[in-house]
Amino acid sequence: MNTADLGPLDRLQLHIARRLDGLLHGDYLGLLPGPGTEAGEAREYRPGDDVRRMDWPVTARTTVPHVRTTVADRELEAWLAVDLSPSLDFGTVDMLKRDLAINAVAAFSYLAGRGGNRIGAVVTEGGPARAIPPRPGRGGARSLLRAVTQLPKGDGPGSLAELLDKTRRHTRRRGLAVVVSDFIDEGDWARELRRLSVRQQVMCVEIVDPAELRLPDVGVLDLIDPETGSHVEVQTGNARFRARYEAAAAEQRERIATGIRGAGATHLRLSTGRDWLRDIATFIAERRHLAAYR
Repeated sequence: MNTADLGPLDRLQLHIARRLDGLLHGDYLGLLPGPGTEAGEAREYRPGDDVRRMDWPVTARTTVPHVRTTVADRELEAWLAVDLSPSLDFGTVDMLKRDLAINAVAAFSYLAGRGGNRIGAVVTEGGPARAIPPRPGRGGARSLLRAVTQLPKGDGPGSLAELLDKTRRHTRRRGLAVVVSDFIDEGDWARELRRLSVRQQVMCVEIVDPAELRLPDVGVLDLIDPETGSHVEVQTGNARFRARYEAAAAEQRERIATGIRGAGATHLRLSTGRDWLRDIATFIAERRHLAAYR
């Protein structure tokens, strides 16, 4: 295939397909092992099992805790909650956080679309969230990516809580929800994430830039808040200031991680300064390895 004849999105999807198929060896028909909905066999409880799957009748009969396994659905319905609010218009390394978020959408829609699964999305570009109806398979993944990238930008900061609420309202059956965001939002998104997790298997993909975690020593920086337009000058040559910044950034990221853990969601952090496709493949392989031993 002559990649020169392809558009940028087609080249991106081809690159993702080749890299992920090379990194993820074996049969990865699903993005992550899903909980399914059909009842399967009962087995003894193991540490780490979901207590919501406890089989109380068998536990009562045997006096030993048991859980009920489930058979995964043949066709998974996956939803992507995509936050492209103005805070993602920032980047200091190889790309903007927005670019990385789009790349993550392409990768996870590719993975979720395997096996004919249906994929939909709810997206905020700043302003009200908009839904893209689910479509099946690889073709659905391609059309979803185009739809996401062609949405017009809104004129506000957007709300992660509203994005999650709208995603929950569109999920009519158990399945998978992938949340792509930098999670820099003062609203009560953690509450909405917990509500989404009641019926969905949720994965949170946190988008970061290295400068958000640690300031480089580059003298005076003129920084602009992309959501408010306000300016501030910072003196990065001050070691004490850089240390305070790093501590505050670590505290912010821990709050984000706590909110995600509290919802029972899995958590993947992608950075504009790392090989994000390798990080995705490593994360999925580790999750599958853990699931195989449960």
